[in-house]
Amino acid sequence: MRSNLVYSLALALALALALALALGGATSATATPPASRQYANPIIWADYSDPDVIRVGDRYYMVSSSFHLSPGIPVLESADLVTWRIIGHVLPRLPFDPAYDMPGPHTLTDAISKPIGGTRYASGTWAPSIRHHAGKFFVYVATPDEGIFMMTATDPRGPWSAPIQVIAGPGLEDPCPFWDDDGSAWLIHGRVGAGPLILHRMSADGTRVLDDGIVVAEDRQRLPVLEGPKLYKRDGYYYIFAPIGGVSTGPQAVGRSRRITGPYEWRDVLLPTAEVKGPHQGGYVETPSGHGWFVHFNSTGAFGRITWLEPVRWEDGWPMMGDAFNRPVASAAAPDVPASSPRFALQASDEFSGRRLGLQWQWNHNPDDRRWSLADRPGWLRLSAGHARYLTRARNTLTQMLTGPQMVATTRIDLRRMADGQRAGLTMFGVRPTWIGAVREGGVTRLAFASEGVETLGEPLPATALFRVEVGPDQRAHYSWSADGRHFSPFGRALQLAPFSWWRGSRPGLFTFTHAPSPAGSIDVDWVRISSRKEKK
Repeated sequence: MRSNLVYSLALALALALALALALGGATSATATPPASRQYANPIIWADYSDPDVIRVGDRYYMVSSSFHLSPGIPVLESADLVTWRIIGHVLPRLPFDPAYDMPGPHTLTDAISKPIGGTRYASGTWAPSIRHHAGKFFVYVATPDEGIFMMTATDPRGPWSAPIQVIAGPGLEDPCPFWDDDGSAWLIHGRVGAGPLILHRMSADGTRVLDDGIVVAEDRQRLPVLEGPKLYKRDGYYYIFAPIGGVSTGPQAVGRSRRITGPYEWRDVLLPTAEVKGPHQGGYVETPSGHGWFVHFNSTGAFGRITWLEPVRWEDGWPMMGDAFNRPVASAAAPDVPASSPRFALQASDEFSGRRLGLQWQWNHNPDDRRWSLADRPGWLRLSAGHARYLTRARNTLTQMLTGPQMVATTRIDLRRMADGQRAGLTMFGVRPTWIGAVREGGVTRLAFASEGVETLGEPLPATALFRVEVGPDQRAHYSWSADGRHFSPFGRALQLAPFSWWRGSRPGLFTFTHAPSPAGSIDVDWVRISSRKEKK
C-alpha cells in the first residue's frame, strides 16, 4: 500500500511538471533552478520514438524516428537533458522512393490500416543514430525497404548532406556507427523482425561498409526481439545497448565484451514495471562531470512512445539504470548542469506569420509544394485541395505531435475559397482518422464531423470558423466549433483514438481535399494554438 502511495505521489509530480513544460508555443529559455532540483518523467510526453542522444560541449542533441513524415528525423537540443526544443530536421524531404509522394493506385481507406498501396505508411526513417566525429555530426538511419543511409552536417541545425546509401537492400534496421580509438570505423545494425545484430567494418569516412558483416548477438531465448543497438566503449569494454521483448514490453539489455567482435555477455539493466511495461530503446550519454544518463521511450497508446530519462550508475563495469532495483524512476535529482544553463520548451502553436512553417510541423508523406503557401496571403497558411476519396489518401495533411497528458488544439480557418466537393478542417490523424471541419456541396459550406470516412453534416457555417479538439489522459478526442471564438459547441462523438498508427501516435493536423475529379478550392488558416489546459465550454 505504501509503495502505491509513493508511486502515486511521484506520478502526480510527473504530471504537474509535464503540464508545466508541455507545448508552450514559441521556444523559451530561462535560468535553471539550483543543481538540487528534481525532474519528473516523462521528460517529453510526445512521440519521439527510438531516441538517440549525444553531448557536444555543453549541449545535448537528440534524434528520433519519423517514419513516413516529412521533413524527416527531427533534431532536438537541450542544455539540461530534461527540457528540449526542436532545432531542425535531417531530411527536408523523403527521397528514397516515389511512393513517399503518395502516387497511388490507392487501396487504403479511412476505415482500414492496410494494405497501404501507393504510399509508404510505416516505412521511412526507422531508429536513427546520431554521433559527432572529426568535427562533424553524423546521422545513420534505415528505411525497411531501401537500405541504410548516412547524412552529415557541421551544425546540427543543418543543412545536412544528401543521404548516402551505406548498405543497399530491404530488411535492415536500426544502424549505429562507431569510431574506435585506433581510427577504425564500424557499423552495427539489426534486421527487420528483430535480430540478429550484425557488425561491419566501415570506411573511415563512414560512407560504405567493407565486408558482409558478422553476427555479434543472436539468442531468441535469452534476447527475444533483439533490436535498436547502440555501440559504446568505456574503460576498455565495448558495450551494445539493445532493447528486448518488443516495442511495447520488455527490458533494456546491455552486452559487454573486451573485443568489439565479441563474444558478448548480457545483462538486463532496466526492468519493466506494471506502469512502465517497455522502458527501453534509447541512447546513453554522460554529463561533463561523468554522470551517466539513459534516454528511452515507453509506449503509451495514442500518445505514442514518450520520452523518459533514467540515471545510470556503473557497478562492476555494468550500467545499471533507474532506481536501486533497476526500475524506471518517476522522479529523481536532475542532471548536474550549471545553474545558468537555459531551459527550453517544445514548439507547438503557430500564427503562420513567418516565411517558414514552425519546426513542430511535419507533413503526412512528402507535400505537394504547389498546393500550400505562406506567401499567397501573408499571415495565413493557404492549403489548396487535391483530389482524394479519403483523408488517408490525401496529400498535404500537416501534422504535429500530440502531447500529453492533456492537449487542446484550436484553429481559425477562412472557408470562403472552398469549392464544391471540398473537405477541410482539423483532424486527429492516424489509423481510422476523425475530424471536424467543413464540407462544401451545392454551393453551401456546412459543419461536418467524420469518423472512419463516414461524414455527419450539420448547420451552414459562417465565412470564418474555429475548430477545436481536446485529448486527455483517456486518449479520447472531443471535437467542438465556434463562430466567434468565445462559445464552443460540441459536434460529433467523443471517440477513442487508435493506440498505434503505422508506428506513430495520433497527431493533430490540418487538411483539405476534394472528391471532385478536377481539384479546386482552398482554405486559409489564420493560426493554430495549443494549450495543455482543459478548456471551459
